[in-house]
Amino acid sequence: MAAARCLPMLLLLLLLAGAEAGGGLYSREANEAAATASAAEFRLVRLNQLWEKAQRVGLPAVRLAELHSDLRLQEKDELSWKKLKAAGLDEDGEREARLRRRLEVTMTKYGLSGKKEGQHWETNHIQEGFAQDGLGDPRLEKLWNKAKSSGKFSEEELERLWREFQHHREKVHEYNILLETVSRTEDVHKNTIDRPAEEESAARKELLHRKHSELKEQLHSINQGFERLRRVSHQGYDSASEFEEPRVIDLWELAQSTNFTAQELDSLREELKHFEAKVEKHHHYQKQLEISHQKLKHVEGTGDKEHLGRNKEKYAVLEEKTKELGYKVKKHLQDLSSRISRGLQHNEL
Repeated sequence: MAAARCLPMLLLLLLLAGAEAGGGLYSREANEAAATASAAEFRLVRLNQLWEKAQRVGLPAVRLAELHSDLRLQEKDELSWKKLKAAGLDEDGEREARLRRRLEVTMTKYGLSGKKEGQHWETNHIQEGFAQDGLGDPRLEKLWNKAKSSGKFSEEELERLWREFQHHREKVHEYNILLETVSRTEDVHKNTIDRPAEEESAARKELLHRKHSELKEQLHSINQGFERLRRVSHQGYDSASEFEEPRVIDLWELAQSTNFTAQELDSLREELKHFEAKVEKHHHYQKQLEISHQKLKHVEGTGDKEHLGRNKEKYAVLEEKTKELGYKVKKHLQDLSSRISRGLQHNEL
């Protein structure tokens, strides 16, 4: 009987010991402890915490659906990485570092990092973005204000241009995070007192070389993007332009700088057209979700429970569709980017 009474206390001590031994962001204890498994939106605890925080701070409906897609893709890649690590396939930690950088970009993008600079991402870019979002760069602000007052753009074209400006701002932020990471890595490499073995030193140098190549590629893309924004802001949109979506334009310009054959480029062009149509469909659902959200808030104030129930049901369907389509767009974009990046790396070789 005494042993039976001691058993619960023993279990409690074991649980506490396990909690104290927990690791960092990507440890099994931190991420896969099944916290309220039935109610959790994601399998990884850290992502659930971000999702719950986003709901608490009142992120707009469209931004919330967009965040859900980002977190879902993050979770998929983190779980894949865990399998690779268990098989010893991320010895230099580069894949883990990429995941950390991407999560940091996501947190800042949605104002969840605690940094002041992230707060201007919280505004709903569809209805309020033109008036309230900041671009964080005087050059971009100047170009945007000039384009708005030029009279060369319809309302639809201004919305399209605004997406391009936002996309550019996001690229700059990702570049800055990568630059900071490379600087920290170089400092550690220079200041290490105990020099590593020769092969480990060579591995670090190779890692730094890859990061510098990535920096160079991103900076080239940023410079190209700024020149395009400058040109479009002054001249307006070219009706003969092959693509409209900024992410697709970036991918196509990158693809043309690889050594892809003419046949491979033709095939990619068709795939990019299909991808752009998917992106436009996603934008359509985002707009419908925002309209549905506004209607729902209006009906909540009327006290009509039957009408409220119907609107909640419609909103829930639109929300799920927007999340799902957003995930598919981001996954497709990731696949396209990886293929084109491999083509660029082959060029360097």
